[in-house]
Formats: sequence, structure tokens, C-alpha cells
Amino acid sequence: MAFERTTEKESNYRHLEKMSIGEVLTNINKEDKSVPLAIEKIIPQIEALVHVITDKMLMGNSRLFYIGAGTSGRLGIVDASECPPTYGVPYGLVIGIIAGGTKAITEAVEFAEDDPAQGWKDLQAFNINSNDVVIGIAASGTTPYVIAALEQCRANNITTGSICCNQDAPLSAAADHPIEVVVGPEFVTGSTRMKSGTAQKLVLNMISTAVMIQLGRVEDNKMVNMQLTNDKLVDRGVKMVMEKTGMGDYEKAKSLLLEKGSVKKLLQSLDS
Repeated sequence: MAFERTTEKESNYRHLEKMSIGEVLTNINKEDKSVPLAIEKIIPQIEALVHVITDKMLMGNSRLFYIGAGTSGRLGIVDASECPPTYGVPYGLVIGIIAGGTKAITEAVEFAEDDPAQGWKDLQAFNINSNDVVIGIAASGTTPYVIAALEQCRANNITTGSICCNQDAPLSAAADHPIEVVVGPEFVTGSTRMKSGTAQKLVLNMISTAVMIQLGRVEDNKMVNMQLTNDKLVDRGVKMVMEKTGMGDYEKAKSLLLEKGSVKKLLQSLDS
């Protein structure tokens, strides 16, 4: 029996071209509202994966890899690239890999996702090992590049997770910790950059944020380890320092913050 992809089913709407702009926007929004409800049903699966990643990272020498193709690969790269500036972790702790390489971040690379051998090769370029965790991302759950990469990981005793939007997908069978967010047909039939992409983005946010909190990269509700890479973040950091210490002089707090490089380092120096 052929695998049935819910993500490829006919849209619940017909003749989109006849809708007014307001109707198009309203109906897209109506469909989008179903995404967090679908995620709510599988929070235990997300939690299990977060526990595994956290445990490995707390033991040290562990990295988190995202691997995907097309929109899914780009979402992994976005999430990975935002971890260092947001949480002050080193580049290389969370790594995003996309079928087709760097070019595929901005352009479609034809048939890159259909190569079952390339995903494992791309992981090997980072000296992937059993300390690491690899999460395969594919809306359909059928992408050969991603499935074969996870199968090779399993054969080499590397912990794997997956995120897809079809139930009982082949990708899930290749993962130790599968996550399936079944959001149903897309507003534009088969356009998985829409609800499926939103679902994957939300799950990635949940995973990386929860892991970073467990690693102590957040205090209270503040990004105390964020990199001070622009005026907005410096201003935010100064206000954190003033709130935490009761310091009333903005310029003094700013000077001290820039000297130490992060809110956390400054607060530690003041406590010592």
C-alpha cells in the first residue's frame, strides 16, 4: 500500500483565484490557527527529544544537527544560526545542513533532496559522532536525502530525531525520537511552506529554546548570555543590568556591560 501524504491532499478551499484579498487572508489565517493545536497533541514527543538533547549536551562534547531540504532545511539553518547571538553559545554547537549546500539557502537546487547518499556525506564533513544528536526535518517525511542520513546515523550509534507533518512517515521510522505534526491539507494544495513550514518552525523554536533554558543560558525570562551585536541588544542588556543591580546610571551600566561582553559576565563580576 502506497504511503498517503496528508500534506499533498487537496486544499479545503476551491477557486482561490476568485476570492477577494480579504477572503484569501482570512482563510489562510483560519488554516494557520490549526497549527498550534496540532502541536499541542504531540508535546510529549517533543519533550522526550529535548530531554535527550539536554542530557547529552550537559555531559559535554555534544552537538545538535538539523538536516533537511528546501523549506525544511532553511528552517533548520535559521534556528541554528540564531542560537549563538540569542544565547551566547559557540557557533558549531547547533548546526543546520541543507541539501544542495549553501546555494540552496536562497535558491532551489534541483533534485538535491532525492540523493540518498549525500546527507550522510554532509554530516561526515562535520566529523559527526555518537556524542551528537541529529534531527531530520522534512514536511512530507519522505525525503531520501534526510531519511538515508538518519539511517546512517542509527547504524553509527548516533541519536536521531525527526520532524514531519504526515502520520507514520518513512522518516519517522528512521528516527529514535520522531515528531509528527499532522496539520492537514495546505491552503494552496501541496504548498508545505505554509502550515507545515509554520509547524516545523514552531517545533524548532520549542526544541532550541527549551534546551538552552536547561543549559542555563536564560535567567528569569532574560537572554543574559546574548551577544551584544547591535545598539538594540546593548540597550536591552543595559536595562537588564540596571534592573538586576539597582544601578541608576545608564552610561555607567553600559560601559561596564561593554567591558565584560555580556549581562551574565558582568553580573558574575559584580557578585564576586
